[in-house]
This record gives sequence, structure tokens and C-alpha cells, in this order.
Amino acid sequence: MNGIEIVSKKIMQPVIPDKNDRNWSTYLLKCSDGSLYCGVTKNMKNRLIKHNEGTASKYTRFRLPVKLAAVKGYLTKREAYQLEYQIKKTPTHKKIATLNDWKPEN
Repeated sequence: MNGIEIVSKKIMQPVIPDKNDRNWSTYLLKCSDGSLYCGVTKNMKNRLIKHNEGTASKYTRFRLPVKLAAVKGYLTKREAYQLEYQIKKTPTHKKIATLNDWKPEN
């Protein structure tokens, strides 16, 4: 058959994201130059390793090592990105307090 072999007739079902998935976190890193970096992840441990390997972001790549300054977990993806957006608009001296005090909108 023209070199094509049918392995399975199983139809793949699309993965529908769970809007109530609360495995997301927004985090702040303290960089070696004293600056703060804000990001979002589902796996904080892996993400911190990637940042310190220099493979997670261009910003932190040149400011190694980085340390976790604050993290807000148990968020939905939407909440995590909303918080990141809010933190990025906040003056540096208020970023950690903003992250720690943030409450999701209902």
C-alpha cells in the first residue's frame, strides 16, 4: 500500500484544558545584579533549575545565579498570568508584597 502502514484506527481526542487546574504558580526571582524577574510555571523546581542553567530566559541568563524571592502557588493558568501582569506593572519595591498579598478575583 504505497509504503504506508496503518497502525491503528484509534481516533485521537483533543485535550481540553481544565479551567480549574490549580497547578500554576507566579514567582519572583532575585537576580545576581539585585533586579527581580517575574514568571509563571507549573513546575517551580524545574523552572528554577532551568533559570540557573541559563536556558529559561534571556533576561536571567546574564544575571546568574538567581534565587527564588517569592512564589504564589495554587493558581489557575489565568490567575497566574493575571498576577504576573499586575506584578510587572508594579514598582520594584512593591513587587514581593504584591505577589504575597494578591487575591484572585471571583
